[in-house]
Amino acid sequence: MACDTVSTMGPHDNAAHSIVVAEDDPAVRTAVTRVLELEGYTVVGVNDGRAALDTISQREPDAVVMDVMMPFADGITVCKELRHLGVRTPILLLTARHEIGDRVAGLDAGADDYLVKPFAVDELLARVRALLRRHESATSGSPLSVADLSLDPAKHQVMRGSRLIDLTKTEFDLLQILMEQSGIVLTRDYLYEQIWGFNFETNSKSLDVYIGYLRRKLEDNGEPRLLFTVRGVGYVVRPS
Repeated sequence: MACDTVSTMGPHDNAAHSIVVAEDDPAVRTAVTRVLELEGYTVVGVNDGRAALDTISQREPDAVVMDVMMPFADGITVCKELRHLGVRTPILLLTARHEIGDRVAGLDAGADDYLVKPFAVDELLARVRALLRRHESATSGSPLSVADLSLDPAKHQVMRGSRLIDLTKTEFDLLQILMEQSGIVLTRDYLYEQIWGFNFETNSKSLDVYIGYLRRKLEDNGEPRLLFTVRGVGYVVRPS
């Protein structure tokens, strides 16, 4: 982590936002905590997966910054357990692994974003701000509908007709963005920025993977297609 380049701007109005930092490396945990506190966030640090699970499930902070490799329980296991418990707090995973497969595994476990070490302070802060914006939008938005597809952000629920569709957090966020602008073709770059909050290697196949997941789930009972690819441009949700 490049902690010698901390922004010289004063703290933002973030005092109402609480963040749990789960990281077993004391130097990294201290550095991340310091950076977030300088931005005005209230931060609680923990040093292992078990403490992370207990602290997050009890406090339900506004966001979590969590390392993947931790003693007692790794970050992916903690993500899965929190989502199983119904905790919707946005989670940013930190890892030294660069492979796309590792990132997708973390996102599938319920994490909202994935940041590879070493990372710059500005990138960390941008990702945290994006997580908080998306979470606030998701919990305060009005229900959306396109044809027989409905999405309720407050209940975190998606229905196709009378059929309840089980989506991961990332799948839900992607579908919500597409439905909020139904009929409009959204570019790949725009979707990457909205979902992952920063330049997430837009030449990767991660977005295509999630579009495929969504299509299979939305059309599981043979329903007409609502999610379309516009070749060379991006994706759009619209009635058939």
